[in-house]
Amino acid sequence: MNLPFFIARRYFLSGKKKNFINVISIISMIVVAIGTMCLIIALSVFNGLEGLLRSMYGNFDPDIVITPATGKSFTHDPNLIHTIRSVPGVLGVTEVIEDNVLVQYKEAQRLVRMKGVSRDFDEYSGIRNVMVAGDFPLVRDSIGYALIGRGVQYDLSLSLSNDFYTLQMYYPKDIGPGVVNPTKMYNLQNIMPGGIFAIEKSYDDNYIFIPIEHAKDLLDYGNKLTGYDLYLDEGTDYSAIKVRIQNLLGANFLVRLGEELHSDLYKVLKIEKLFVFIILVSIIGIASINIFFSLTMLVIEKKKDISVLFAQGASQALVQRIFLFEGCIVAFTGAGVGLILGVGLSLAQQYYGLIGMGMESAVINSYPVKIESVDVLYSVLAIVTITLLASINPAIKASRSFSVDTLQ
Repeated sequence: MNLPFFIARRYFLSGKKKNFINVISIISMIVVAIGTMCLIIALSVFNGLEGLLRSMYGNFDPDIVITPATGKSFTHDPNLIHTIRSVPGVLGVTEVIEDNVLVQYKEAQRLVRMKGVSRDFDEYSGIRNVMVAGDFPLVRDSIGYALIGRGVQYDLSLSLSNDFYTLQMYYPKDIGPGVVNPTKMYNLQNIMPGGIFAIEKSYDDNYIFIPIEHAKDLLDYGNKLTGYDLYLDEGTDYSAIKVRIQNLLGANFLVRLGEELHSDLYKVLKIEKLFVFIILVSIIGIASINIFFSLTMLVIEKKKDISVLFAQGASQALVQRIFLFEGCIVAFTGAGVGLILGVGLSLAQQYYGLIGMGMESAVINSYPVKIESVDVLYSVLAIVTITLLASINPAIKASRSFSVDTLQ
């Protein structure tokens, strides 16, 4: 008759060497706990970075961007913009003229990405949330102002408090041969700096915003635009609206979601996150050798007791379950403690900012973290699976350790 599982387990897990084996098991639990904690924290940091980038780009990028499929400009059609506005879920449509221009302030010059926008930008854009100096919107008291990236401001040594100097913008004219007068080779627009924004380095170092009227005059665009920026109601299906607008506009226009403008960056983050997951799980897999050794030593030390159990009617399946149960204790205890520590530290960082960025000019003061239940689930499943796999071989060896000689 087979012995009850827990009676058999207690019977052969007692002995002189039990304390030593327990020490190894405790070390294994600690390794699993530390690995689980590090894995959850690392994945949470990647989630936080992705969320931070999305929120920063959301202050700059519209929900949907419409650009010509070929060329860089198209003729503005009031009926077209009316059709876009009539789509359910569309809050506002900003007319856009975007191109590279040369800017000069006092004696400093540099190339920037100029973006001329219409009035809907003032109402729906989130850029007002990232203004670090000056005022918003672009047009105040019928006077147009420029919003300038913080990196551009530093390069030009631009001061908002000095009303004697304007920001000069230059754009080359489309001229024919024979023109020798340099002043006729470019258009010039003067505009007062109105505010400074700080979003993200690639934007701060390159972009300035101006009213679309100034952009049309500078580029001689007349009735032409380079695109439309769309702002949508929260909670609407952005992808469905994108498809509907694409069907309305046809193949002459390219319709993209705002987040698709940075799809390559988000893919890189996900790939890095995947490799971090694989590397940390691999380290935990190597560390789980401790579990294998502790159970193997237990099998060697308890050969006689295992033989006694077999003589009393224990089956191979019972002995295998006992050793797998020991592996489960290490796996679930370590994973549980690591889970509590990892989630706890991540929440503490999220709400209290324990670890700062270490830079005064950083967009945020502390490292961003975001806990996702899917990451927690995959981490626990991976670690428990690895530790249980480390227990299989010792369990099989234990079930085959019956020997009459050990009973003598």
